[in-house]
Amino acid sequence: MRTAHATHNPPAMFIDSHCHIDFPNFSEGVAPLLANMRAAQVSHALCVSVNLENFPRVLALAEAHDNLFASVGVHPDHDEGREPTVDELVELAAHPRVVAIGETGLDYYRLNREEVDWQRARFRTHIHAARAADKPLIIHTRSAAEDTLAIMAEEGAAVPGGVMHCFTESWEVAEAALAMGFYISLSGIVTFKSAQDLKEVARRVPLDRLLIETDSPYLAPVPHRGRRNEPAYVRHVAEEIAMLKGLPLEDVAAASSRNFFTLFAAASR
Repeated sequence: MRTAHATHNPPAMFIDSHCHIDFPNFSEGVAPLLANMRAAQVSHALCVSVNLENFPRVLALAEAHDNLFASVGVHPDHDEGREPTVDELVELAAHPRVVAIGETGLDYYRLNREEVDWQRARFRTHIHAARAADKPLIIHTRSAAEDTLAIMAEEGAAVPGGVMHCFTESWEVAEAALAMGFYISLSGIVTFKSAQDLKEVARRVPLDRLLIETDSPYLAPVPHRGRRNEPAYVRHVAEEIAMLKGLPLEDVAAASSRNFFTLFAAASR
């Protein structure tokens, strides 16, 4: 299998594995974001879909810029617009710039368990599509870890594999996801002083199963906390992880970039 080290990312380059730079928060356009990425040694970014209505603008970014990629999916908290079908997701995922299905998963933060049957059904649809398209899943889970893991196991999410994005759960949840072959992606939350449990997860996640992300425009890392986030800031996530693991920054950069191109294999073609 081709790795990023060979053709894509020289040492000490970083990849933002999850961002939303198509959002209206970036009204100035993508050019200054790309310039900031270059200055921070951030080589690539994955722009993640949250609904079908705005997927065309996500795809347009990936089509226009060689270092941006796209995913296709409907966020579990999105309760408006068109509901995805397996066939539609598979068809859209066939585009060469689409490297993943998602983000998908479960988010019970604003709902009661009795109100989320539609979320579970949608999650299953995405897993079926990922299996059919042979592309990995980007999984979001909030206040729903037990059900998320159960559906992953029931529907064979380990077959396409994927990543637990913006991970904020316990080490036990991380272990269960790792056992299914998933990667763990850490965001700017790991830099927050209050996130002591997540820092412990960062210490324990194997380097060869680690991704880094911004989830921008949200969750800006220290020292930018409270401001709008952007892909250039993913470097701060890597710096925190390197400190927690007692590793050179270059090791975290190289491993997380290599992992990106291993997981999202379509990005290497």
